[in-house]
Amino acid sequence: MLILGGTAEAAALAEQLVARGDIVVVTSLAGRTAHPVLPAGEVRIGGFGGAAGLAAYIREKGITRLIDATHPFARRISENAIQAAAETGITLEHMVRPGWECQRGDRWQEVSSLEEAARILPPGATVFLALGRQYLDAFVARSDCRFVIRMVDAPAEPLPFVDHVLILGKPSADPVREAELFAAHGITHLVCRNSGGAAGYGKIVAAREMGLPVIIIGR
Repeated sequence: MLILGGTAEAAALAEQLVARGDIVVVTSLAGRTAHPVLPAGEVRIGGFGGAAGLAAYIREKGITRLIDATHPFARRISENAIQAAAETGITLEHMVRPGWECQRGDRWQEVSSLEEAARILPPGATVFLALGRQYLDAFVARSDCRFVIRMVDAPAEPLPFVDHVLILGKPSADPVREAELFAAHGITHLVCRNSGGAAGYGKIVAAREMGLPVIIIGR
């Protein structure tokens, strides 16, 4: 079994299947973080080279079942999985993490793209960007805003923002810790994707309790 992973759900699934003892489990990680937490079973790190490369790997390793448990916004690998499964004829299961739903007290403005999120930020805003490093380019031109950017690993090169603060670390599921972080940096707006899941929900609760506007990129 090949699990396209990198999420908490994928790690939990790998642990459950390995514990059965009758399945060979390989989890594929994209390799975007320097020191990932490795799931149970075999682990493969790095891209496949598109749908054709994934199909070739499936044939080479004798994979009989494919599970896409990647991040909800990882569109390219999910599309490659569909094509590779169709080409090789193996079963594909897609584990879709439910998205967050707007609750009473939330001040959400849902947008359809990163560019739209950057465009509607008001001048002078202090913005917490809860996005991966590959999703920051749309905000660079907003030199009239101050950005607080959280990343798991330090960037290889300085970020091209006029005014920004870089925080290294993973999001906290504890809204109190997230609220303390927002208060310490004077955050006025939160920008994030509707990723779903418990691990990143702390920032959503913190924004709700602080009355902060949230610009959320929909799926």
